[in-house]
Amino acid sequence: MNVIALLTQGLEIIVAVAAAPLFLGWINQCRAWLQNRSAPSVLQPYRTIQKLFNKDAVIAANSSALFRVAPYIVFGAMTLAAAIIPSMGTRLPFTAAADAIALVGLLATARVFMALAAMDSGTAFGTLGARREMMVGFLAEPALLMVIFVASLISATTSLPAISEHLTTEAIGLYPSLAFTAVAFTMVLLAENGRIPIDNPATHLELTMIHEAMLLEYSARHLALMEWAAALKLFNYACIGFALFLPWGIAAGAAAPNALLLAIPVLAVKLVLAGSGLALIETVSAKLRVFRAPEFLATAFLFAVLGLLVHLLLGA
Repeated sequence: MNVIALLTQGLEIIVAVAAAPLFLGWINQCRAWLQNRSAPSVLQPYRTIQKLFNKDAVIAANSSALFRVAPYIVFGAMTLAAAIIPSMGTRLPFTAAADAIALVGLLATARVFMALAAMDSGTAFGTLGARREMMVGFLAEPALLMVIFVASLISATTSLPAISEHLTTEAIGLYPSLAFTAVAFTMVLLAENGRIPIDNPATHLELTMIHEAMLLEYSARHLALMEWAAALKLFNYACIGFALFLPWGIAAGAAAPNALLLAIPVLAVKLVLAGSGLALIETVSAKLRVFRAPEFLATAFLFAVLGLLVHLLLGA
């Protein structure tokens, strides 16, 4: 197997796992600046994870083995997803066994285990958060699949690296279908990662929580893995958006090692801009009521369908 391909695969996984908390810290810092608050350190997520790993875990007496195993499964699924997404290069050996459809299934697997673990502890808030999470996932996954379907029609493949390589090698042009699907994808990203307007990751009100309500019974290393997996999920979604809509700068094809090294600062610039944009969206948006979330995700699905119709009718 090509050494460059193996190097690209390993580098992408290492960068994703290591930089995901940094990306989350950058978003939190930008939000604080935009809201005229004292900004936390961009390294704060690392400190939180390290502090949790140094604590002793407290497990609910009536929880099963699923409650203990779920954090490792969720973190493993997010790491595996990072191996499929072309964040720096398109020659990824792992993608031969999984395409974008399998990637959506992998993300859904992590969600199911989180929901089952939340209900396993037997608390009211855990069950409430699990039900809301499954409702959001049930509505967000069709929109995400439709976004990928439009990109696959343009590139004639469902493989994310192949889609990125096709869009990179094509002449830069205006794709109205991708513009509609980009809006839909941004809405799905906000919903799937528990960001405003669907959820507020900084809230302490249990009745309004979705993602955080499922983690109330976790502590120590289990909570650290769940928090790390949540940051990695946000990082993965950002890289999916780069692969579909901003693939330029990725080392396409059998690129030389210097092209791979050049892709690292390009990815960093994209993450800085994406983090600033997400922070701006969250700052100017108000949190929706839980029962308004289906309307928000239905709108995302309609934007994705509009993108599909534009591509089928206009070929653009």
